[in-house]
Amino acid sequence: MPVLSALLSVVVASAPAAAAPERAPAGADRPVIFVHGRNAGPGVWDSMISRLTAAGRPADRLFAWDYDTAQSANETLAPRFQAYVEEVLRKTGASQVDVVAHSLGSLTTRWYVKFGAGATTVHHWVSLAGPNHGTQLAWLCAPYDQGCRDMTPGSYVVSRLDEGTETPAPVRYTTVWSPCDEQIAPVSSTALSGARNIEAPCLKHNELLTDETVAAEVRSALDSD
Repeated sequence: MPVLSALLSVVVASAPAAAAPERAPAGADRPVIFVHGRNAGPGVWDSMISRLTAAGRPADRLFAWDYDTAQSANETLAPRFQAYVEEVLRKTGASQVDVVAHSLGSLTTRWYVKFGAGATTVHHWVSLAGPNHGTQLAWLCAPYDQGCRDMTPGSYVVSRLDEGTETPAPVRYTTVWSPCDEQIAPVSSTALSGARNIEAPCLKHNELLTDETVAAEVRSALDSD
């Protein structure tokens, strides 16, 4: 028996320790709402959502809002986005959400944050290739599309958003821009005073949606306090 006990002790001591369960990211219980850009839909976020779930984000905490991109960012879409946020909060029981917006989606969600209830309901706001100071290319479609008119430099929406503090507290702001963005002109339009402004690799406008490096930056922003 002493020999058997010694052998068992050796086996137990040499057995590999069980892997510790992966810790959920900070703020993982907070819902994330993804908002697409012009002439797009919720499906553009599939790649990023897959990466977030693989990193430990609960799938039932990730949402994608759909909307008509030809409508007014402030008068029509911001109130509808507010209603969607309220629906997500009711559904999840959370007190705040994080918002990740691409391109035109940055204007509607930023309007909600600055002039709606978003100052209290949004924790992190992340803009990928947002026309936050307007884009000159929007003049091409402005004659027949309200969403494009909202994106033109000096538009009512852009001017009001950029008045005073561009990033009012207590919301945390992150922008990601690419030096090779062919839709945002100038590319410096995305960066906001007071935000964490990140330069992505040389990516085209829509490539920011599926790039692994950009997804990692989004993850980092959402996981921070």
